[in-house]
Amino acid sequence: MEERHKRILQRNRVNLVRGLDPSEMYDGLLSKGIFTQDMIDEIKSSGTRRDQARQLVRDLETRGSQAFPALIECLREKGLHSLADLLLAGEPQSQPLPLPVHVRPVVRPLPVYSHMDTDKPVQVVTPVYPTQSVRVLPITPVCPSQSVRPLPTPTTLSPSPEREFGKHRATGRVRRDSIQSYKMDASPCGHCLIINNVDFEPQSELNNRTGSNIDCDKLERRFKSLNFIVLVKTNLKQKQIRQELSALSKKDHSQYDCCVVIMLSHGTEVSHNRFPGAVHGVDGPNVPVQRITNYLNGQNCPSLQGKPKLFFIQACGGGERDTGFEVTPDEDGPCIGGTDDQTDAMPISSSSDSLSTPSDEPDARATLPTPSDILVSYSTFPGYVSWRDTKAGSWYVETLDNILEDNAATDDLVTMLMMVNHDVSQNSAKGLYKQMPGSFNFLRKLLYFQVQRPIQA
Repeated sequence: MEERHKRILQRNRVNLVRGLDPSEMYDGLLSKGIFTQDMIDEIKSSGTRRDQARQLVRDLETRGSQAFPALIECLREKGLHSLADLLLAGEPQSQPLPLPVHVRPVVRPLPVYSHMDTDKPVQVVTPVYPTQSVRVLPITPVCPSQSVRPLPTPTTLSPSPEREFGKHRATGRVRRDSIQSYKMDASPCGHCLIINNVDFEPQSELNNRTGSNIDCDKLERRFKSLNFIVLVKTNLKQKQIRQELSALSKKDHSQYDCCVVIMLSHGTEVSHNRFPGAVHGVDGPNVPVQRITNYLNGQNCPSLQGKPKLFFIQACGGGERDTGFEVTPDEDGPCIGGTDDQTDAMPISSSSDSLSTPSDEPDARATLPTPSDILVSYSTFPGYVSWRDTKAGSWYVETLDNILEDNAATDDLVTMLMMVNHDVSQNSAKGLYKQMPGSFNFLRKLLYFQVQRPIQA
């Protein structure tokens, strides 16, 4: 949408939320190709009529250059001419002025005096037409004890609630729609793809990842308990990783609420513009995390638009080892790990993949921003190694599994990942090295998993 149209919607947001019935707009915006059915369902689930109207206006700003004209047309079709005229006039007033056909007002300020201070002028706005000159109305100052006589303007303007004279919009308030939760009640909830690379080919010059099967088994059981359809693929080459991700993107996810991808492999640091890092196939070449997330974006997987897409990466972000820093004794955590600790590191490389293909650009302009509704959780900070115990599995997966078991019934995902960050940061490899997980979070709502049945051993 053009910036001037965005500004018009933003200035008139209160008027639109107050006067718009979203249920009257859905069919028109759907038939005109502005929204998909999934996006309309997402707006419907946002709450009350006002909440839906607020969400509809916000989403319209992301729907391309035809969204504004389509909105005007839909308003006209439903007889909401005053709202249509208000937007076309481009002013945040609550009702349109009576104008001759095809003539728009020119706004001119008139100096008047406030009854509170006769020495300081304030401004009121009155409309005049292009062919008219500005009429200066005779104003007699009044003392504070007198009432203020209204100006004989052609039409009395009702100020927008957001711009009423003498009042300021409250700041720092928590909007109800900003703390909503994603719909997560489908059964099954969605697909979960786990790619577990353990045995690497000799030409890859990468060691086998002993202990990764322990991670894989834990996560398979965990996400089945969270009501996901879990598919495990083992020892995939780079091309096969892409094929599996492509197959996942081509599935129809319309009846599901979420999608999860888990990568267990060696990793490396690559150049990027959104999501850092890459994971290796067992043959050696890597697939950037940016490319992995692109498979499920709005352009490549329309049935996941507006739905959470979660990526868990157990792989090194690079080859640097973190020795930590000194803390006070009460902050010092236990020394965990020993001779069985290994890393999933590979020296930094440059990716041969395009990190932002032209096909992503229309999606970013025509719908929600490309990374929206995506969360990528990394086992380690970009550039650093990730530690894995050959007998107990990786620090990150073991901690993630425990946190999900203990807290998924009560806490949202982002809160639980913060718990994972804290617990892993307390570990120590070989009594020296540390690890710090983290996330790139582009979720728009809280996400609570389903917890329905106990894990089967």
